[in-house]
Amino acid sequence: MNTLSNAPTTGHGADEPDEVEISLYESRKKIQPRAVSGTFANWRWALVWLTQILFYGLPWLNWNGRQAVLFDLLSRRFYLGGLVLYPQDFIYLTGLLVMSALSLFLFTAVAGRLWCGYACPQTVYTEIFMWIERKIEGDRAARIRLDNAPLSAGKFARRAGKHGAWILFALWTGFTFVGYFTPIRALGMEVLAGALGPWQTFWIFFYSFATYGFAGIMREQVCKYMCPYARFQSAMFDKDTLIVTYDTARGEPRGSRGKKVDPKEKGLGACVDCTLCVQVCPTGIDIRKGLQYECIGCGACADVCDEVMDKFGYERGLVKYSTENAMTGGWSKAQIIRRALRPRVLVYAAVLATIAVAVGVSLYLRVPMKVDVIRDRGALARMVEFGRIENVYRLQVMNATETEQQVHLTVEGLEGITLASEPQVSVLPTEVRTLAVRVQVPPDIDSGSHPILFRLQSQNDPAIHLEEKTTFLVPR
Repeated sequence: MNTLSNAPTTGHGADEPDEVEISLYESRKKIQPRAVSGTFANWRWALVWLTQILFYGLPWLNWNGRQAVLFDLLSRRFYLGGLVLYPQDFIYLTGLLVMSALSLFLFTAVAGRLWCGYACPQTVYTEIFMWIERKIEGDRAARIRLDNAPLSAGKFARRAGKHGAWILFALWTGFTFVGYFTPIRALGMEVLAGALGPWQTFWIFFYSFATYGFAGIMREQVCKYMCPYARFQSAMFDKDTLIVTYDTARGEPRGSRGKKVDPKEKGLGACVDCTLCVQVCPTGIDIRKGLQYECIGCGACADVCDEVMDKFGYERGLVKYSTENAMTGGWSKAQIIRRALRPRVLVYAAVLATIAVAVGVSLYLRVPMKVDVIRDRGALARMVEFGRIENVYRLQVMNATETEQQVHLTVEGLEGITLASEPQVSVLPTEVRTLAVRVQVPPDIDSGSHPILFRLQSQNDPAIHLEEKTTFLVPR
């Protein structure tokens, strides 16, 4: 609380000051969005289906007798279809993150918060949770009546049913999430047997709680107060960015009227002031007040406004996707599309395409085997039989294929250098094998550090050949 004084407080005989208490905290006003149908709602639900089919379905797909998509943290192996990646392949994750960031910049520059309005997990799961809510408690008017009604057996049953359905869906979501890191079929058997490990239990319930809390309870507060994108989106917009816009020149002055009334005779614009655009907004804003950071660009207000325009026989598009320059200049759709291909967008697209091609080519040319050579610091150099000098190395061979590899090992770089260990090595599918390798040189080699080269050639696949440089130490 903050206390303000509206009257002077100095001088004898002054009246006691009037105190006004101003709350610095505003309690949340619950938003009950109205259901809407239309072009943008159809696109939103299409993305809901697409993303959730992928999320819930991928862990159940098999590839070569194993889970097709699995991030096995314990074994430090990551399976993506036919790809087997190791932590050493972190560069590909970096490339994916860079492409994701550039895609966000590109889509935002072209059409604003497309990600937020159609594909963001917060939007997707909020849509699902609201659909469950509508099926159990009814549409907006019924939910508002239920909110205002006193507690009764019927109200308790509806609320319990809704939250029960939310919790079950959230638990299934948490189970699926953990299924990307633990084989999901084995995880399911452990759940049925009540034999979950502590970390699996923690992450299932943590992700379930986050889904339930964000999509069911907090909803628009996540977008308005927690998501940083809402705060810096304006830096990514310009006057040619498509945003959900209210046509002020056509809509004002707004006012209610009958369907048979000619608005020109009453001096009214096209807006009938039905407030449906506010009622369908998931963040509760009035798009007629202009662009606001709370707007997630979902287009729900455009869908419902088009329905109202159809009922009154007016032209659609009072609320629509448009740009500031288009609204000012009265541009056609063709002009808007041409202007969308401006230098900023083309640069984003070119950089994104270049990185995507580079990552794709790198994955295509990637050798599915790696080797690291580490000198054995416990025995840097020693003299063996016939006065030969020996160094011992540890070779870590990573087989990123799902077939057993027979590898032939050779060494070169010094005259008379030989491999004193077994040159033929067998590496199991997706195995990381560490080998102790002994290398010897004649005693007449000059003292010091000499570069040498290990070569590994797969006997199964001629395309798999590796080279790794190191040094051979000859003591004085």
